[in-house]
Amino acid sequence: MATEIQQNKKRQIQNSHHINNNPILSEQRTISTRTHKSSGSVMAARSFHHFLFLFLLFPSLSLSVTETETLLKLKQSFSNADSLSSWVPDQDPCASKWVGVICFNNLITSLHLAGLGLSGTIDIDSLMQIPSLRSVSFLNNSFSGPIPSFNKLGTLKALYLTNNHFSGPIPPDYFSQLASLKKIWISDNQFSGDIPESLTKLRFLNELHLENNQFTGPVPELTQDIKSLDMSNNKLQGLIPSSMSKFEAKCFSGNDGLCGKPLEKECGGNDEKAEASTQESGWGMKVVIIILIVVVAAGVMLLLKSRRRGDDLSVRSRERAADEVVQVHVPSSNHSRSGGGGSGKRESKKGSRSGMGDLVMVNDEKGVFGLPDLMKAAAEVLGNGGLGSAYKAAMANGLSVVVKRMREMNKVSRDIFDAEMRHFGRLKHKNILTPLAYHYRREEKLFITEYMPKGSLLYVLHGDRGSSHSDLNWPIRLNIVKGIARGMGFLYSEFSAEELPHGNLKSSNVLLADKNEPLLGDFAFNTLINPNYAVQTMFAYKTPDYVVYHKVSQKTDVYCLGIIILEIITGKFPSQYHCNGKGGTDVVQWVFTAISERREAELIDPELTANHSNSINRMLQLLQVGAACTESNPDQRLNMKEAIRRIEEIQV
Repeated sequence: MATEIQQNKKRQIQNSHHINNNPILSEQRTISTRTHKSSGSVMAARSFHHFLFLFLLFPSLSLSVTETETLLKLKQSFSNADSLSSWVPDQDPCASKWVGVICFNNLITSLHLAGLGLSGTIDIDSLMQIPSLRSVSFLNNSFSGPIPSFNKLGTLKALYLTNNHFSGPIPPDYFSQLASLKKIWISDNQFSGDIPESLTKLRFLNELHLENNQFTGPVPELTQDIKSLDMSNNKLQGLIPSSMSKFEAKCFSGNDGLCGKPLEKECGGNDEKAEASTQESGWGMKVVIIILIVVVAAGVMLLLKSRRRGDDLSVRSRERAADEVVQVHVPSSNHSRSGGGGSGKRESKKGSRSGMGDLVMVNDEKGVFGLPDLMKAAAEVLGNGGLGSAYKAAMANGLSVVVKRMREMNKVSRDIFDAEMRHFGRLKHKNILTPLAYHYRREEKLFITEYMPKGSLLYVLHGDRGSSHSDLNWPIRLNIVKGIARGMGFLYSEFSAEELPHGNLKSSNVLLADKNEPLLGDFAFNTLINPNYAVQTMFAYKTPDYVVYHKVSQKTDVYCLGIIILEIITGKFPSQYHCNGKGGTDVVQWVFTAISERREAELIDPELTANHSNSINRMLQLLQVGAACTESNPDQRLNMKEAIRRIEEIQV
């Protein structure tokens, strides 16, 4: 997998929780650390399995494709590329500030090639070599032909193709692999056919511009929280879905065949009956499909039972073949639960000699599994975070795990790393996400934890407007704060001698279990990561403690706890999570200003006060704790023990 073997990749793009209002540059940062589900796509699974295969088989593989070469190859696919004269060999695109190349933390996150007179083709395979790419813009150029295969760029957040000469229909499932896409501008082209149905599945879509094309057929029902919509001047027909009547009439103007609100043109009775009939037939078809699925599933179960013995033999044969290729012994998932003991140590030593080996289990409460189980798992790419890329693997035994590939944890020796991982694996606390296993290699490591379907606190607060968000009433939010505080108290007892017992505390690293119980992750990594990389990626180094005073301490974790408290009480996305401070709300300044002006009540999230007005004083009490934790001078800030005590005193 080419994207997994690029040269000089020192770090992946920051966790997808950054928001900005700029329609192009905002895609340098991403929202939602929640693991965006990609429908178990075959491409994602292949990507994960290919990555694991390369990880095991070629630990010292020479990485030969640079992003400079990648962009030069992309340039060669263009016609009239004179405007890209700054794109020359043997230069760093970020450091040399190539035209249209936008970087963030020395990673290429956006290509803004608008109005450059470009034509020819767009080499999508080259773009696939840039895993940090989140936004592409080819506005106001002269490209033509069918829409290119941008749908291969699974982590794309924004796509801008307005004012070109693209034509023809867009496949109905074109957008199904772009689960993170938020902004689509393909207006002023010559696209035809139906509007792709897969647009309705993009849960984060908030800008959609299709105007001035030749789209036909009905308007799809878009239920997302779309802020900017334009379907005007096409050839659309039929009744506008009632859920879309909230948009202005100009969004649908220039489509003579459309009727219904918000347009003044009313639909005839036949149209309404036709729509009702279509809906009824649709429900009928769904019932038929469900029945067929049940029947087929029952047949498959019978067939599987009859062939189980043969399948078991086949699986064993494939596993033996895999072992022969890798040339090391890899234990299967049916080993005894002593996998973390003596036999596991022998495997670890063998793996160190070969540079490969199996997983080292550090916590077998969820069962014992090995790399072969991951190789056979249904997998999907979750995205890139500050500490590396992540995958979800759903194994045959029903356990789903997150596999993090961390490249910069090569500061310590194997023995020290093993000791730390086993220490992590022994941690027992209901508010701590205890790792399950790891795989060691000098260049990079795999870090494996249990997958939490509900996702992160950041996602539920800011990215999910469904039932998970609506569950965040005052008692739940207070319980989350208390759970975070208790988890921090536990870490401060376990790692009391550490400068940063957590070091990366933010809402994206707080996962929510089924009952909204918070689980702290990515903790105590500061001593394991290269110092320069820690400064760039860990939230502790984004606080005033380091920015102003050039030091971090346990008071730094207190500041990070305070940010989460203010985030939970106000419901605002903190600008502190941005590396450049742009976007979101500076919750610290906002809160301190309001407190000085005695208007603290204005800070509380209206969703809290709507149903719990009798608890406002307690909300303000928690707000005051958050403010005391975020004093800019560490000497004036609460210590962790006092912060936890004051949080525990607050009642619902």
